[in-house]
Amino acid sequence: MTYSLISVGAFEVNCAIIRGTQNEAWVIDPGEDAAAIIAALQRDALRLARIILTHGHIDHIAALDGLLAAFPGTPVVLHPDDAAWAFGARNRFPPYNVVPQRPAALAGVADGDVLADGSLRAEVLHTPGHSPGCICLLFADDGVLFTGDTLFAGSVGRTDLPGGNGAKLARSLKRLAALPGSLAVIAGHGPTTTLAEECRVNPFLARCNRA
Repeated sequence: MTYSLISVGAFEVNCAIIRGTQNEAWVIDPGEDAAAIIAALQRDALRLARIILTHGHIDHIAALDGLLAAFPGTPVVLHPDDAAWAFGARNRFPPYNVVPQRPAALAGVADGDVLADGSLRAEVLHTPGHSPGCICLLFADDGVLFTGDTLFAGSVGRTDLPGGNGAKLARSLKRLAALPGSLAVIAGHGPTTTLAEECRVNPFLARCNRA
């Protein structure tokens, strides 16, 4: 597995394009700029096998309509706890005043599910707190963890939006802190880090380690 990141939208979401060995690809968190994501896929002649949403907030899903217009029928993965509200008026947040349509090929996931297409394989970790349906994606064979808005370099996702829950986020962070420190952490916003570095300097994970 290899990946590249495109910073998209007003909140600079890290949209990831994951590449397999046979040109299969996943897109994680198409938050905006559908044209740039489509251009990257087409430039490398990638076959879009799946779109994965780490959670339902509009800044992570706003490019769905454009992406699905270019690649109709592509399965879209979102935890059911976020799918319940992500495609309705509740998810409008300026400057994102248009919410994408609910995808026809929307697929739910649960904690421990394994997503696989060709050489691509990732385990789903349900990590609620920032939103009820937040997930992380663990590429164990590649040593990479995509954390969405659960964990950032030096910080964590906010819990003051509807559905946020500080106690649940603390439990999710404690779970992440127990994973191998060698994992590269690709967050939904901001720079790449490692889990060992976050356990060392991130005050939210340091709190987990003291618990």
